[in-house]
Amino acid sequence: FPPSLQVFPSQDPLDRADFNAVEYINTLFPTEQSLANIDEVVNKIRLKIRRLDDNIRTVVRGQTNVGQDGRQALEEAQKAIQQLFGKIKDIKDKAEKSEQMVKEITRDIKQLDHAKRHLTTSITTLNHLHMLAGGVDSLEAMTRRRQYGEVANLLQGVVNVLEHFNKYMGIPQIRQLSERVKAAQNELGQQILADFEEAFPSQGTKRPGGPSNVLHDACLVANVLDPRIKQEIIKKFIKQHLSEYLVLFQENQDVAWLDKIDRRYAWIKRQLVDYEEKYGRMFPQEWCMTERIAVEFCHVTRTELAKIMRTRAKEIEVKLLLFAIQRTTNFEGLLAKRFSGCTLADGTVKKPEVPLPSTNPFLEDETGTETDEIVIEKSDTDKPKKPKVPDNPFHGIVSKCFEPHLYVYIESQDKNLGELIDRFVADFKAQGPPKPNVDEGGAVLPSCADLFVYYKKCMVQCSQLSTGEPMIALTTIFQKYLREYAWKILSGNLPKTTSSSGGLTITSLLKEKEGSEVAKFTLEELCLICSILSTAEYCLATTQQLEEKLKEKVDASLVERINLTGEMDTFSIVISNSIQLLVQDLDTACDPALTAMSKMQWQNVEHVGDQSPYVTSVILHIKQNVPIIRDNLASTRKYFTQFCIKFANSFIPKFINHLFKCKPISMVGAEQLLLDTHSLKMVLLDLPSIGSQVVRKAPASYTKIVVKGMTRAEMILKVVMAPHEPPVVFVDNYIKLLADCSTDTFQKILDMKGLKRSEQSSMLDLFRQRLPAPPSGVENAGSLSLSTPTPEQESSRIRKLEKLIKKRL
Repeated sequence: FPPSLQVFPSQDPLDRADFNAVEYINTLFPTEQSLANIDEVVNKIRLKIRRLDDNIRTVVRGQTNVGQDGRQALEEAQKAIQQLFGKIKDIKDKAEKSEQMVKEITRDIKQLDHAKRHLTTSITTLNHLHMLAGGVDSLEAMTRRRQYGEVANLLQGVVNVLEHFNKYMGIPQIRQLSERVKAAQNELGQQILADFEEAFPSQGTKRPGGPSNVLHDACLVANVLDPRIKQEIIKKFIKQHLSEYLVLFQENQDVAWLDKIDRRYAWIKRQLVDYEEKYGRMFPQEWCMTERIAVEFCHVTRTELAKIMRTRAKEIEVKLLLFAIQRTTNFEGLLAKRFSGCTLADGTVKKPEVPLPSTNPFLEDETGTETDEIVIEKSDTDKPKKPKVPDNPFHGIVSKCFEPHLYVYIESQDKNLGELIDRFVADFKAQGPPKPNVDEGGAVLPSCADLFVYYKKCMVQCSQLSTGEPMIALTTIFQKYLREYAWKILSGNLPKTTSSSGGLTITSLLKEKEGSEVAKFTLEELCLICSILSTAEYCLATTQQLEEKLKEKVDASLVERINLTGEMDTFSIVISNSIQLLVQDLDTACDPALTAMSKMQWQNVEHVGDQSPYVTSVILHIKQNVPIIRDNLASTRKYFTQFCIKFANSFIPKFINHLFKCKPISMVGAEQLLLDTHSLKMVLLDLPSIGSQVVRKAPASYTKIVVKGMTRAEMILKVVMAPHEPPVVFVDNYIKLLADCSTDTFQKILDMKGLKRSEQSSMLDLFRQRLPAPPSGVENAGSLSLSTPTPEQESSRIRKLEKLIKKRL
């Protein structure tokens, strides 16, 4: 609908948007007979038109007066606003008059209110003044009569009242009263100190009998006086109480040495019991006199022990030092159970920082036995943590004096660890390598657990003695003997290979001439290598955990100085060397079979049969070695995977090099080699689980290496089997199958096919032409590779010399 119909709804057909005149007329005159009323219809329409014209005319005329009506309405609004402003001004004037009237009415009331407040203040002040004057008189009288019980309560009240007169000190009478109060306080302080000096003289014996009530009340007064009075009382009492200790345990006395350190702690225990019985009720409980006596005893003991140990440093032995430290730390633990440590002065004893929650399984529980074997389990991180024992606020309050002499302990541990390593070496030589026991899965050497158990014991002891520089010194000792263990026990006992690793020797030439196999590791030697590998892996993991635990034990400022990365790298080298020995042994065992393969007359092979004897020999060596290695590395599966990968990376390139030596090769010979290659490929793919009752899928990383390497060997043989006519097809097929742009490799393929030199020359020229264009910047790469001899071409003269020596031998 159009907007007009939405605003003014209409049923008239003339108002519709789709109005059609023809349809409308047909509606009015549907038949011919209806035309008789045409005049009547025309008249109705004309009447309707006239009405519409009248309505329009009226609306138009009505719009002529709109502007005049608007101006009139605006004028009327302005007049109304003026009237409103006038009324607002009248109301404001009346309000001001009312406010003025209220001020005049309340002026007198405010004066009366101020007078009342001043009068109240004056009465209160006079009352306080009366109380102050009376209190000062009473205070002076009670002080002379030593009525400390009454003085304690009265003095506090007088001090509180005197605070109200701080702003009236300009008045002479008030200032005089304040001075009398201060004089009374000074007199009380001196008098109380004199009473305590009389009761507990600094020189001579203690006053007989129990404490008097006068001194008990005097302590209550001291709480109100200057804090220095209280500190002086405490200081003199403790000094007098410990005077006997200084005499009994003088430096020249026999009981003062470390071997009788127990007597010091027994003496203070008796003194504290004696104090509780005789003087426990004399001092207020909040003074914590028992703890103060114990703390002062600790300070004195630390000073005296430090002095006597400096004098007799040469007499300090490890056992004596550990004995003294153990007894001292036990005493500090006893103090922590008995006292809260609230009297310790700031900076006297630094509380150890709370370490972060540790997931390190290196230590199960330091409070347990120190000879428990360390067990490394990955599931330890899931175990609920034991609640941490609250820190001892008295830790180090006496034992701190032993820290300068801990070098004796460190030197002793250095010596002990050296002897321990020597014992490990001697035991290994005496007992020989471990007996083969596949069921144990390559257990670590027992000496490894013994070493770390001893490390645990040393670390726990040292952390109880000090968490500072001695821990760093001990860490240095740990590093030294971790390296010695790695080289003397692990690397030093790895079996040695019989043949030289590099160079040409007469022995190796003789063996190759005679066809004898290179000596292999025995079953015992293989088990030993696996055991050393497992031990090195255990040491690597445990050393990492040892580093984390040392960082937890040492002070936060020294954490950065603890780093066992070098020692962990040493164990990683042992692991790598062990794996390399296993790979080298199996790889070397396969060498005679590969040599036999390269010496076969492949051009004389007449038919394709089962796999060749050299393949059977390789498979036999693999089946002999791999199950033993796998079973002995059952606890370190990842390193067995590394062994498989390294063997594949070593054997497959060597196999391909021996393939190139098989020349010339007939079509049937190539087919036989292809069958042998496929057999080796299947064996290598199954190598991780060969000879095992439980078949596991080989790791993808290993499978990828085998498939890639052996597929290249298969492609080489397929190229050899392809006809070399026409040459273009052969070259293109070579480039497609091998994707190798090296002319040296192509030359070897041609040699394997047995082509003549003239044919090879034309083939090489064609190969160079068919090579894909090199990327920009290396246009001369091909020419360089052709003109510059490869390492194999460089060593051709050496190979000729070797052949000559073999013939003469």
